[in-house]
Amino acid sequence: MTYHGAVKVGGPADVRELAHLMITKVAVGPMDNNAYLLRCRATDRQLLIDAANDAPVLLETVGERLDTVVTTHRHGDHWAALEEVVSATDAQTAAGRIDAEGIPVPTDLLLDDGDTLRVGEVSLKVRHLVGHTPGAIVLIYDDPQGHPHLFTGDCLFPGGIGNTQGDPERFRTLLDDVETKIFDELPDETWVYPGHGNDTTLGAERPHLAEWRERGW
Repeated sequence: MTYHGAVKVGGPADVRELAHLMITKVAVGPMDNNAYLLRCRATDRQLLIDAANDAPVLLETVGERLDTVVTTHRHGDHWAALEEVVSATDAQTAAGRIDAEGIPVPTDLLLDDGDTLRVGEVSLKVRHLVGHTPGAIVLIYDDPQGHPHLFTGDCLFPGGIGNTQGDPERFRTLLDDVETKIFDELPDETWVYPGHGNDTTLGAERPHLAEWRERGW
């Protein structure tokens, strides 16, 4: 079956099969958050991006083993199930260094811009983007047999960047980081997996960067 990434709370997950990595996307919680389970095909080690809500759904998706849970940023709708998931799996926790203090579950691994995070034999690059929160991170999997895959939390969505609550400085900072650390470094084919809603590609969004800057949100 072809991966589409259009998932709904209470509905089935969608699974993408890459040569070295399996990506499972599931929607949870009252705020329609996306959680992503990454499984290394060579080792079966697994990493969960955002234990956002509905711990039973996430634990059923995970199955018997979970090695790491990454929280993309400090907002509560992205870690509501973190304590329960970690308690059930004994997985290590990871988050951006600056946002970790705002996450009530202790963070085992503090991540900085440019760090590499591993799930089995698969490497994920960490980028720190400032604006939606002070310490939000995104993760990049540069598939050696395909195009990059980008997990953006709430920093980038179809149609714009993450909410900066009308703060012009936060908006400028986030858009600057999104442009320089994402659009300037990654190709149009890069697939974007956001923290809410449907997926997109950088190619679909790139023509609108100037429009976003002009409108201010």
